[in-house]
Amino acid sequence: MDAVGKVAVIGGGAAGFFAALSAAHHHPETSVVLFEKTGKLLSKVKVSGGGRCNVTHACFSPSAFPKHYPRGGRQLKKAFGTFSAKDTIDWFTERGVPLKTEDDGRMFPVANTSQAVIDCLLGEARSAGIDIRMKAPIQSIQPLDGGGFDLHGEPFDRVIVATGGSPKATGFDWLVALGHTISAPVPSLFTFNMPGETITERMGLVVKNAIIRIQGTKLSHEGPVLITHWGMSGPAVLKLSAWGARELAERDYGFTIQVNWIGVTNEAEVLAELQEALPGMLKKKMANACPFDLPKNFWIHALEKAGIDPDTPWAELGKKPRNRLINGLLNDTYTVAGKTTFKEEFVTCGGVTLSEVDFHTMESRVVRGLHFAGEILDVDGITGGFNFQAAWTTGFIAGRLGRKA
Repeated sequence: MDAVGKVAVIGGGAAGFFAALSAAHHHPETSVVLFEKTGKLLSKVKVSGGGRCNVTHACFSPSAFPKHYPRGGRQLKKAFGTFSAKDTIDWFTERGVPLKTEDDGRMFPVANTSQAVIDCLLGEARSAGIDIRMKAPIQSIQPLDGGGFDLHGEPFDRVIVATGGSPKATGFDWLVALGHTISAPVPSLFTFNMPGETITERMGLVVKNAIIRIQGTKLSHEGPVLITHWGMSGPAVLKLSAWGARELAERDYGFTIQVNWIGVTNEAEVLAELQEALPGMLKKKMANACPFDLPKNFWIHALEKAGIDPDTPWAELGKKPRNRLINGLLNDTYTVAGKTTFKEEFVTCGGVTLSEVDFHTMESRVVRGLHFAGEILDVDGITGGFNFQAAWTTGFIAGRLGRKA
């Protein structure tokens, strides 16, 4: 392998920092320069997980972890064999940032603040002697005839691009100029807007175990749903948006969803559950006695949508309104017209085409000496720490600059 005298890392986010630290660790003789176009470092780390930083996910199966990536899972399976979620946990723990696991598998710093992760990465960068340059945008990369690259008049032996995703294809023009192909970017991980739907009046409610399907597609996901003042959010919606990113973009974010609010698909099973609970509810008003695990205010919404007065005693419920109620709980429909993306946690589907990158080294197959890490690639995961794990893993491998573990 050629000696590496100077390495440029473009991008001061999670993938960029990890790539820079990996390069400094694997090549201690090398000078590492990290370029960040803004005046802020690790800005996405700071805001993720509500300011706590969802570092990774407690999934340690080599075959299961890649299944959480709508795009790039097959390629990442190889990469996770080199640097896995367990390696991430060990890396941060060894540096004074132990992680804890929450009920849904998400992992956060025990300190419960993203600042612990930021301070750790900044401290490691200082110790490694990494030259961090703020407000230093890189507009182009010029390959040199004798090997290496020119970045605005400064020569480098290797370059690692970790600039994150771009909402517009033009954000990748500088890589297209080098000969790379770009998968067109579209948003991933977004919420559904439902203007005119009365369910938004119940904003703030969470239904724990719903199944959402997009009519006319095979797209479906199960999990908690959050009612918002603009429509629906929560893990089930966000995961569905990730898996359907391209198809929903083609529909211009106009479609109909079908929601099963109780997570049981067999109508006979639902009827049996209702019949079992009924004797103890006959004298009660329907508003005050819900046989299913639903928030009271949502239950009232379901009753009203089925045309049932919430003050009706269970004993007076007829067969037809009962069937309307059950059908509404199992097959509720809503019209979606638009999306809302949380910009501070923006994730894109799209980026550098994966066939043009060797995931054993993260090196470009088009331009020798050019490496990639993070969301600049056409790789994205569902919510829950998977996007950060892809950043740590690809950053670690890119920073090896081809050197084996």
